[in-house]
Amino acid sequence: MVERMTLILDLFTTRRTRLGLEDIAGATGLPRSTAHRILDQLVGLDWVEHGSAGYGLGRRSLVLGGGSAEHADLRSAASPYLHELLLATGAVIHLGVLDGGRVSYLDKLGGRFATSVPSRVGGSAPAHCTGLGKAMLAWIEPERVDTLVGDGMPAHTGATIARLDALHRELGRIRARDGLALERGECFPHIACVAAAVRGPREPVGAISIVVSADAALERVAPLVLGAARRVSEDLFPDVDDRRRRLSVVD
Repeated sequence: MVERMTLILDLFTTRRTRLGLEDIAGATGLPRSTAHRILDQLVGLDWVEHGSAGYGLGRRSLVLGGGSAEHADLRSAASPYLHELLLATGAVIHLGVLDGGRVSYLDKLGGRFATSVPSRVGGSAPAHCTGLGKAMLAWIEPERVDTLVGDGMPAHTGATIARLDALHRELGRIRARDGLALERGECFPHIACVAAAVRGPREPVGAISIVVSADAALERVAPLVLGAARRVSEDLFPDVDDRRRRLSVVD
């Protein structure tokens, strides 16, 4: 049964793939009745969804894959640099994107410290108190930051920035550091991180962070994450010159 389920799921190469029952039965070689029975089970468990356009990937499949296929290029471009950071630091490495006022985690690479970092691929955290979130918000128009974050700035710890005016001052400091975002105990009291955004032609398309214990020094790893984010940006957008990539809406 598991093998036949896998045969079916492998047919959905992107989140936009839509297939009919006849397509699935023909591609897998399964009898039509067998394919239909397995699909019904997959739909019931949210691995697959069914609509007028046919069958497609369901909620569970997309979450397990660390987000939708629209981020596949970002994950692919970032992958070698994330592994380089892991080897160089032994720390926990994150790749994330903005999803409204939150950060969604696309990838998490861990060392011995990974189990103590309360994040998971497919999960999310508030943007205003995470290094990843602040790194991306720093390069977004202030008015849109207000819309994204709004009144949703709860204080998770005593170090959390919980007011919009204070957040904007912090975002200004991040831009002054060439995009380097620091966070120490703002989301969880026992961890700190340093992050940098992967810049697109106009706005960030993601961010990379290095997570360490709250009492660890960030100075040594800060240039590494900044360099990794820039290289991912250059690989994704080779036709965008460095000057345009570094322009800010507040320059």
